[in-house]
Amino acid sequence: MSDPGLVDAHHHLWDLDRRPQPWLDEPAHQPIRRTFGTADLAAAATRPIAGRRLRTTVLVHCLASVGETRELLALAAEDPLVGAVVGWVDLTSPAVGDVLDELSAGPGGAYLRGLRHLVQGEDDPGWLQRPDVERGLRAARQRGLGYDLLVRSHQFPQAIRLAERLPEMPMVLDHAGKPPIAGGDLTDWERQLRRLAEHEQVMCKVSGLITEADHALWSPADIRPVVEVLLSAFGPRRLMFGSDWPVCTLAGGWNRWAATVDGLLSGCSPEEAGAVLSGTARSFYGC
Repeated sequence: MSDPGLVDAHHHLWDLDRRPQPWLDEPAHQPIRRTFGTADLAAAATRPIAGRRLRTTVLVHCLASVGETRELLALAAEDPLVGAVVGWVDLTSPAVGDVLDELSAGPGGAYLRGLRHLVQGEDDPGWLQRPDVERGLRAARQRGLGYDLLVRSHQFPQAIRLAERLPEMPMVLDHAGKPPIAGGDLTDWERQLRRLAEHEQVMCKVSGLITEADHALWSPADIRPVVEVLLSAFGPRRLMFGSDWPVCTLAGGWNRWAATVDGLLSGCSPEEAGAVLSGTARSFYGC
């Protein structure tokens, strides 16, 4: 049988000689404080999931930088592995539409399929409800873009309110809202996640989970309760696999995460697994 292909819906790249990544200065990030390119990803991602090997990826920005987004788009135009880019623009700027138009007209602009803001680092508990942010998101939607929600579990209320206010905006929750796996108590995370999942325009990435667990001691049994909640709340056709590579190398790497996902999806039908492993991401990002 032919390999139907795997989509990695969430990974990063950076060239430290070209653009510094200040967040890598944290001591815990020392193992990934080097340049990573698509060749490194292809070399690392060798394990298939449900018989599928990596074929297409969604490249997600790291910095709040239009310059970095411009560089990622140009890379996507040159590298067949990258099928879509999630970039950054200042959603609060009155010129957000002009910036999006400029990015779309530039090299690789057709690969811009979504935007993201580092809401997890915002102190304002209502950042996603700011009128200028909502205006920026509406400008993005007018240009056919979706939105990646990067929030921690305590920020779910503003994500829920955003989904209520913008039912026409396709959204995807990055890293399942960062459940507190290492802490062990998923009660509040599950309650809030299920509320968000009630909004049909919201998808969810099965990504970034092993770095929320104990990096050295986690096992698939630690991840299973989270994935079971995701399958129940969203259903497989609203979930998408993502590696969060190379960040995931801090807690085991691409292949170990792939093996874990393979096992956790063993109870799904081939059609359901296919949605998680490629279908949902291809539909959402057009890749």
